[in-house]
Formats: sequence, structure tokens, C-alpha cells
Amino acid sequence: MRSSSVLTAALVMLAVGGPLTLGQPQSGEAEERFFRQQRLIDEQLQQQRTETAPLDSLLDWQWGGWLEYYLFHYDDGVQASRVVQRPGLAVWTRLRIDGGAHELFARIKLRYTYFNPGDQIDRQQDWWGPNFDQAWYQIDVGRAFRLGQPSDPLQLRARIGRQSVRFGTGYTLDMPQDAVLLDGKVYDLRVLGLFGKSIGSFPNIDRSDPVDSHSDRLFYGVQLSYEGWQRHVPFVYALWNNDRTDERPKEWLQNYSYDSVYFGVGARGELLPNLNYWAEGVFESGHSYGDGAFSQKDYIEAFGWDVGLEKLFNVPLRPRLAAEYMFASGDSNRLYSPTNAAGGNRGTREDTSFVGFGFRDTGMSLAPTMSNLHVWRIGGSLAPLEKITLFRDFEIGTNCFLYHKNRRRAAISDPLADRFHGYVGWEMDYFINWRLASDLSWTIRWGTFFPGSAFSDRSTRHFLFTGVTWSF
Repeated sequence: MRSSSVLTAALVMLAVGGPLTLGQPQSGEAEERFFRQQRLIDEQLQQQRTETAPLDSLLDWQWGGWLEYYLFHYDDGVQASRVVQRPGLAVWTRLRIDGGAHELFARIKLRYTYFNPGDQIDRQQDWWGPNFDQAWYQIDVGRAFRLGQPSDPLQLRARIGRQSVRFGTGYTLDMPQDAVLLDGKVYDLRVLGLFGKSIGSFPNIDRSDPVDSHSDRLFYGVQLSYEGWQRHVPFVYALWNNDRTDERPKEWLQNYSYDSVYFGVGARGELLPNLNYWAEGVFESGHSYGDGAFSQKDYIEAFGWDVGLEKLFNVPLRPRLAAEYMFASGDSNRLYSPTNAAGGNRGTREDTSFVGFGFRDTGMSLAPTMSNLHVWRIGGSLAPLEKITLFRDFEIGTNCFLYHKNRRRAAISDPLADRFHGYVGWEMDYFINWRLASDLSWTIRWGTFFPGSAFSDRSTRHFLFTGVTWSF
């Protein structure tokens, strides 16, 4: 049995902000951007919290947790300076039985968000949880019923409960769900089947007031991937989303259902030694309600893709370079929102705005949703002081983003982009990761967005985060 817990303390940071910008977005859109920024932070720190253990006995039990205290300072384009404190607690346990034939995992999170007076978007302070962000049971059918050996060509695992679900590279679907995942393998062909339901408290992709605070969607899908090649894993998938989210309160002259289906294809792997790649393209179909529609749905016909390269250099300073291009189609009739029903598609029966359920790093300060956008990213990192023992795991890096609309008249997820121009702007993000010891690390993230001609207000925006993690 091993245990670990994490204690995180925030550092003091300088307030950097621009003047107030024109326009006032709805609270839902501001909350959505803040949610994406929080998820980006969590994704970047998740590797530091991961614990694994070898299975060398019939019963393997682990438990742990962490305490965290983060501090954020950012400018969202409406208010030049917002300060948020976010302490939290997480406790997890994992039980593996019979060499991994059965596995149970559960994690409870409790988080408190506190905005400085006058800085709040909606509520000044709020509790999230305690909730199970993950709680699942997994069975390896072959091992459990002694049907064969782990190396046999026919394998099947089933995982039931609250878990993270990803299809492909995660461009279309990467979100937690209450789901049943069937993972089977026939020789070199892997088959993944999904029967899932969105978590009710998870933010909705439609930020219209009656539906923005909750989500009720059913997901069905199947993915096929071929693992017979040593350096390449191609895949195809089909995914269905059935929207059952109710309106609170009911609006009689506007409906909000967004039912979509996605057909994706892609691959990931290694082109050359230490040169990794990923690529995914998706076509979206289905039906959605447009702005002011309550009796007739529009037909969805949208598409998107993501391609990227990452080069790792096996030389001193351990440099790493990455480049990525992301695209999601837009709709010129969506003048106010690329994803919402209210303020969405107008005067046409076709909706060409791509709306997915995936996750990508699109920048810390702007943090846009991938819809009606071209996004180019280049970045890299290195360990400049690796020869000094104390700084052996000291890493610095940066990412540069360039944003442009697909349809210049159409909206993007930031409502302050209020002009019919295609150039959205660019952003520079910087980060430092420093593991001072095996149980002590420090990180800082800083992003600055420079608005383009799509914005009436061209004031720069900043997002700053820093924290110390002590694990034991």
C-alpha cells in the first residue's frame, strides 16, 4: 500500500492589466472562458499528480490525495483586473484484485472559489463539491474468468462509472462522463464502444441562460484503431450526441436542443525517432435549433481538423519544439454566438458552425472555443540549467498562438470580438516548471493576448497563475 497527498500553496503575483474594454458579454460566456482556463491549468498539472504502482500481488490497495491553493490574476476584456483564490481538497483510492482482473477507483474533489470583492463574474464565492469526479469499476474479462493469457489475440475490458472519455486525439470528444466503455482487441484491431451520459453539473456547450448551468446529453459511439504497425496508430470513429437538456425556466418561443453526429478519421505516432505527430479530421452532421426557432430544426453540416508535430532532441538542455494547426468551420449567419441557440443561426436551414466536445490548448488568456476559427500554435521548452543538481528539473517554455476567423462576419466564443473582420489576434504564453526535489515543485503560467481587427477594443489581456506543490 502506498499513499500520497498533495499540498499546494500559491505565490504572490503582480497585477498586470489593460484598460476596460468596450462591450459587456453575458455572464455565461465569461464563465465558460474561465472554465476553459481552469481546465487548461488542471490538464497541465495533472502529470504531477499521477500515481502508479506495480501489480505484484493478489490485492493492491493505494490511497492518497492532495490539498491545493491557487491564485489567479487575469483580465477578461471587461474588467482589467480580477483576482481569484481557489483552495481545494482531493482524496482518492484504488483497489486492484487478482493481478488487475478487477479494478476500482474513486476520487472525491472539493473546491472553493473566491473572487476579490468587485471581481466576481456571477457569485463572489462558491463551493464545488464534494463530488466524485471519477468513480469506476473495471473488469478484464479474460483474466477474471481465466479465458486465456494477457497475450491472447482476443481481449475485452469493460469500465463502468464516472470516468474521462476520449475518442481519437480528443479533438471531438474529451470530457468526463457517467459511461460504460467496452475496450476490445481482436489481434491488432482495437474496438472501443461508448454508452455515456454527460455529468449534470458539467458546463453546457450552449451558454444560453436557460441551459448554461447544466447538461443532459447521451453519447453513443464506436472507434476502430489498428495497432499492428510499430510507429503508427490510425483510427476511425462515429459518435452520436442526443441532447435532452431541459430549459430552466421554460421558453416557449425558443428551443435549445443540439443533436449531432461526428465521423472522424486520423492517426498518431512517430514519423522519425523522437518526431511525434497527430492528425484528426471530423465531419459533423445532425440537427439544431437556430435563433428564435421553436418548431423547426436546422441541418448541421460542419467540419474541423487538427494536425501537429512535436520534436524531442536528445542533446544537452533537452530542447523540445512543437507546431500545431487547428481548424473549426463557422457560419456567417451566426452573428452573436458560434455555439448557442439564442443568438445563433439565423435566416437559413443550414448550420455550418462546428461544435464539438473535445479539448485543446487554445491559449490561456483568450481561451477560445474551437468554432469558426483557424488557430496556429508554435512552441518549445528546454532545461537550461540541467547540469546543476538543484536545477536539473527546471524547465522553461513558451507557446505562440495566431487566431483568424473562418467566416469574418460570424461570431467567435468571445463576444467582445464585435467587428466583421477576420483577424482575431495573437497570444504569447510562457511557463516555468521547477521540481526542486522529489516532493516539491513550483510552476508559473503567464499569457498575454493582443486583440486584432475583429475587436473594437484593442487593449491587451493578461492571465497569470502560480503555485507550489508539496507531495508526500
